[in-house]
Amino acid sequence: MTDVTVIGAGAAGLMSALVAGQRGRSVLVLERAERIGNKILISGGGRCNFTNLHAGPENYLSSNPDFCKSALARYRPEDFIAMVERHGIAYHEKKLGQLFCDHSSRDIVEMLQRECADAGVRIQTGTEIKAVRHVETDGSFELETSRGPVTTKRLVIATGGLSLPKLGATDFAYRIARQFGLNVLPVRAGLVPFTFGGKDLEFCRALSGISAPCSAQVIEEERPRGAEFAEQFLFTHRGLSGPAMLQVSSFWQAPAAVRLNLFPDGDARAWLEENRQSGQRLDTLLARRFPQRFADAWTASLAPLRAARDYSAVALDDIARQLENWTLHPAGTEGYATAEVTVGGIDTRELRSKTLEANKVPGLHFVGEAVDVTGWLGGYNFQWAWASGHACGQAV
Repeated sequence: MTDVTVIGAGAAGLMSALVAGQRGRSVLVLERAERIGNKILISGGGRCNFTNLHAGPENYLSSNPDFCKSALARYRPEDFIAMVERHGIAYHEKKLGQLFCDHSSRDIVEMLQRECADAGVRIQTGTEIKAVRHVETDGSFELETSRGPVTTKRLVIATGGLSLPKLGATDFAYRIARQFGLNVLPVRAGLVPFTFGGKDLEFCRALSGISAPCSAQVIEEERPRGAEFAEQFLFTHRGLSGPAMLQVSSFWQAPAAVRLNLFPDGDARAWLEENRQSGQRLDTLLARRFPQRFADAWTASLAPLRAARDYSAVALDDIARQLENWTLHPAGTEGYATAEVTVGGIDTRELRSKTLEANKVPGLHFVGEAVDVTGWLGGYNFQWAWASGHACGQAV
């Protein structure tokens, strides 16, 4: 019988395993895919945005916001950075506290693999879990796998959510949670591009590939929902993407709108007033701040085309309002196929915040993305994986 079996060799699962192994536990990791760390390998454009210097509870979405505080406080970004530095992995801060490998995401996977090996952790890939049973008499778990039976004292589910099914994502964690009577909250795609229909789609397609700065926020029933993000947005052939859109997508649910402020660092009305005597048309004027094609299209769609000095004060007020409150109504998102995370999942009220153990089933733990804790874009989700995995590994 194994002390600990971890199902899923992603970020949270490998962290759980190596920490448990370092504590002298016999640990087996079972992975359905033929290689470990698939999601790590593609992350950050192949360079893995492995944490964020500023990660804190305020950077996470959850129906139970206090739940993540314990794990995040006990395993901080500097703790993971120390491991990275110990292995001699070169890294850099790109922006806003986001840390990336200088070379390749593979550096992080190989680091975790070495840590597991040093801790005596066995990793078995190409293994599908067919059934999980809890033995009431001794509290152990029996697994029926494609490579034979496994018996374990403690079981850690680290199989993630539904995002990126091409990498093997399934609803396994949710099925196991329901099997044992745990509540699973509704899930949806997060950190995902928006799609549009009709004239809005035509507008986006005509500008595909163009990006511009903004601050963005979800608006529901004329009230802000969630945080506001000052980042770039990007037109695509299906709608809108870019960091700003990915960030707010995690807060969005139909029929909410998305509001963009195209003057995130200034006052649109004051800027228009400063430049109204230039004699330039509005589209030419806006091209000082935005790509010409976007300035042309935005003006043609939302404002009469004339020289800036020919607008009345009331008209300039209206143009400024639209520049700072450009409101769009997405038809939807691109869904799990391109989503970086899954929002929602296993209800954290079913788990102990210090150990990630199920209240109803001693010895059963859930970590990482499967749990209803979702981070912002920029390394926050990896930090939750490390922190939740560490908390679990310390407890099993």
